[in-house]
Amino acid sequence: MITIAGLTPSVDLTFLVDHLTLGQIHRPTDVVRRAGGKPLNLARAAAALGADVSVVAVLGGSTGDWLAEQLAQSSIAVQRVSTPELTRTCISISSADSEELTELYEYAEPIPAPVWAQTRDILVDELGSRPGWLAIAGGAPRGLPPTGLAELAEVAHHVGRRVAADTHGASLVPLLHSHPELVKINRTEAAGALECDSSTPLSDLAARLQERTGGAVVLTDGTAGSLGLDTAGRTYAVGSPAARGRFAVGSGDSYLGGLLTALDRGEDLAEAMRWATAAGVANAQIPGPGSFDVDLVHKLVERTEITPG
Repeated sequence: MITIAGLTPSVDLTFLVDHLTLGQIHRPTDVVRRAGGKPLNLARAAAALGADVSVVAVLGGSTGDWLAEQLAQSSIAVQRVSTPELTRTCISISSADSEELTELYEYAEPIPAPVWAQTRDILVDELGSRPGWLAIAGGAPRGLPPTGLAELAEVAHHVGRRVAADTHGASLVPLLHSHPELVKINRTEAAGALECDSSTPLSDLAARLQERTGGAVVLTDGTAGSLGLDTAGRTYAVGSPAARGRFAVGSGDSYLGGLLTALDRGEDLAEAMRWATAAGVANAQIPGPGSFDVDLVHKLVERTEITPG
């Protein structure tokens, strides 16, 4: 089972246009709406791959209502924590004549203290009845102390659950000190947490992170692939995927969805990285973060090669 702390959800809009010109009016050829933000992208991806997923989501206003409805339609269990703040909207613009995305992301609004307390209480209840993983994905909302996400990890560990961490910024270092069983971040985030040069080899970054956490570490490096280090000291690498796509938003969340789904059903890290890579690549093929053709994921799993370190 995978329980997700949904602290930074959003309505994600992807506008498809033929050509993007600054200062001009554009008529999109299509608009794709998703229940998004890293936690909800992760939830949708993992559920699509067969995981038992539950989200404790902080949702506010009319956008929060819409997100709750969308998640319910996706057969994802949602424990809603209402907040007076309107849930944000994030926009991506994809131009048919370019492989680049233009992205406009609102910051997640602060979580009032009573709402934060309620969120923690509901997470305690959920984790008490749901063995498996707590996934902490996405940046911390504004106003949350740097130790806030680490507090959630401690709650999970108190009831014997494993923690998967995928965050950045000031919250990452305290979260590492809470000893999550899995860290999945990218090269830049790892270098920032370790205060070292971003050109440091992934294997060195992973080893240094594992010294802090004691758990498995997976580092992604965009289209260059990813590297994993398990708790037995074995290293696994996935190279640049043969298939790429225009819609990279949500690929990292889909990667984590595939990774956790496989780990939750008992696969080792190498096999989990095959599923993770396939899900991330499949996500980039169609607009809408955390969305993919499941049949394509299965085909890509068979084509994904893992190189032992």
